[in-house]
Amino acid sequence: MRAGVAALLAGEPGIEIVGEAGDGRAAVGLAERLRPDVALVDLRMPVLDGVSATTEILARRTGTRVLILTTYDTDEEIERAVEAGAVGYLLKDATREQLADAVRAAARGETVLAPRVAQRLVARMRQPAPVALTAREAEVLDAVADGLSNAEIGRRLVIAEATVKTHLLRVFAKLDVSDRTRAVVVALERGLIKR
Repeated sequence: MRAGVAALLAGEPGIEIVGEAGDGRAAVGLAERLRPDVALVDLRMPVLDGVSATTEILARRTGTRVLILTTYDTDEEIERAVEAGAVGYLLKDATREQLADAVRAAARGETVLAPRVAQRLVARMRQPAPVALTAREAEVLDAVADGLSNAEIGRRLVIAEATVKTHLLRVFAKLDVSDRTRAVVVALERGLIKR
């Protein structure tokens, strides 16, 4: 694969292949010694994986920008690479033109994402943040689901009725609801309480 990528890029104007490494540790050493503008790094490499290699290359302040080129496009892999400091994330099904354009863009410091990767990131960003109830809020809501009034919930949990109301108001805000019934329905749908 490495030889194929090098062959694809060798004839591209403005791109010069200055080194190749067979594993992550060797890639870090080459980046430190040769200081290339861009290092194309796979996520799965022997000795040192791509995320660790990216972290080390950037920690050595070589000025090298890391562009991930891999077959893996899971959310976890993408996040790990971006968190490590990669300037871009391409998939190995990229065309020669896409790859060359990505290398040039990465050299300029631009973020480069494969279309599928960009779609996944946007979709993930659009998902609502997970809601978490405190243990006490869950107990209060569970008691509401049992049909108890605020006074009965207070007696069951040995807390003041005003405290029950405070917990319910917080639950309503977290779940973006305005009444007890809707709070229970939404909490059940999201698995925040069990029945």
